[in-house]
Amino acid sequence: QVQLVESGGGPVQGGGSLVLSCAASGNTYNIYCMGWFRQAPGKEREGVALIERDGSTTYADSVKGRFTVSRDDAKNILALKMNSLKTEDTAMYYCAGRFMSACGRGLSDPSLFQYWGQGTQVTVSP
Repeated sequence: QVQLVESGGGPVQGGGSLVLSCAASGNTYNIYCMGWFRQAPGKEREGVALIERDGSTTYADSVKGRFTVSRDDAKNILALKMNSLKTEDTAMYYCAGRFMSACGRGLSDPSLFQYWGQGTQVTVSP
């Protein structure tokens, strides 16, 4: 089993920055693709950024150039640095891991991920 715990969310003014972290524990060696998803009230969960074990990344168009995903497998940490935050970035952010599979089309299909954290809230004010 794998446990994922997010941290780093909170309130921030528009244009500001935040760094989210996700600490993984358990059988993490079987987690190939990791990523961040978000869900705003009344909306479906959407992919934000994914990262493979080799460090290759995929981003949603809405965050390209503003968000950066990284991972440190030695420390079992996944991070998301968010710059130039907008009010539309307000959402619950979730860390996710995919069991023994590359990211593929995971950005558009959260059901491909087996492991999820509890989420951390990001609220961007105007």
